[in-house]
Amino acid sequence: MRNAVILPIGGGECLIVASDNSGGIGMKVNDHVHVPYETVAYYAFRTASMECIAAGGEIISVVVHNFCGNDPWTELEKGIQTGLDELGLKDVPITGSTESNFPLLQSAVGVVVIGKKSCNNIKKMNDCEDLKLAVIGLPLVGNEVVEQKEQVAPLSLFQAVSLLPDVITWPVGSKGILYELGQMFPAQTMTEDMVATDVDILKSSGPATCFIVVFSIYQEEQVKKLAEKLFHPLTMVK
Repeated sequence: MRNAVILPIGGGECLIVASDNSGGIGMKVNDHVHVPYETVAYYAFRTASMECIAAGGEIISVVVHNFCGNDPWTELEKGIQTGLDELGLKDVPITGSTESNFPLLQSAVGVVVIGKKSCNNIKKMNDCEDLKLAVIGLPLVGNEVVEQKEQVAPLSLFQAVSLLPDVITWPVGSKGILYELGQMFPAQTMTEDMVATDVDILKSSGPATCFIVVFSIYQEEQVKKLAEKLFHPLTMVK
């Protein structure tokens, strides 16, 4: 699964390690986007946790790399706890380290999410012709993430869709939907004219504000019911 490492640890179990970084976003004067550190941490956690969940993982720990100074730590931790609460997770340990010797001119945060799963829990991608696809949420980046918050796919929604049987979820990152489709179906050369949808498939999705879902036709109404207005059909055109 994209941007997640799966490591067998014995006993039929695997660790899943996923991460996300944020730079130039925070409360320092030279930051490009000014938002509270709680928001910075929430969206970094959101992206890494979506990668972990998409790989079939159950989150067991979170590690924070903080380059914003000592003062923001409580806010960073609070932002991650907000994400854990949204996922209904209790007593997940949060640890990490702060660079306090040398102050940086801009904010920087890294979040690592560690999960576990049964090594036998593998969802396989079938041929495109046997599947239906959709994008849930819109690709947003920078200030758009805050200004158009209602278009961001909630973390709880991603989890709910991921738990559906025989459904594949795939977070969309900064390279956009078309790039992710190419990663999902590497045997095909994906071009813009092969994809029909009302969503910009080339635009950055920032902190995974949207995701691709792959499902069979009998599950379409169930996925639509969960996603509601965030559901955008995606058709592969030959």
